[in-house]
Amino acid sequence: MQYSIHALLIGAGATLVMDLWSIARARLLHVPSMSYGLVGRWLGWLPRGRFRHTPIAASPPVRGELLIGWTAHYAIGVTFAAALLAIFGRAWACSPTPGPALLVGIVTVTAPFLVMQPGMGAGIAASRTPKPAAARLNSLLTHAIFGLGLYLAALATSPLLCSA
Repeated sequence: MQYSIHALLIGAGATLVMDLWSIARARLLHVPSMSYGLVGRWLGWLPRGRFRHTPIAASPPVRGELLIGWTAHYAIGVTFAAALLAIFGRAWACSPTPGPALLVGIVTVTAPFLVMQPGMGAGIAASRTPKPAAARLNSLLTHAIFGLGLYLAALATSPLLCSA
């Protein structure tokens, strides 16, 4: 039970940090943030047998795609936090250090590079986008921020969950 609560709080907290980063980046640097409605559209088409879109924005909308996308976004964050805990254990969650969190955060960039971006029509590691290098750097930085969020969320929750 403790493992699940840790994963939920750390994953949701890290995802929130990543979202706050995206909002700040959009407002300060005018870099558009990810459309989780399009992620929901992509996920909504999977049960219908369609994995690849060229591009996803041209595919017909799916009912509830925004809710699907945002729910999946946070569920994936919790799943990555669960992976962090499975690798480094509850001891890490009770006495967090930045290294494991940043490592896991950066490694998670493989998911969009190898699964989501190709499926949404952007190619492997955004190879079919107008500026692949910029898209890759943006993804890597965002996932590093997620890793920082894993550390900060573990730091914030450890007094609540590790005192017993």
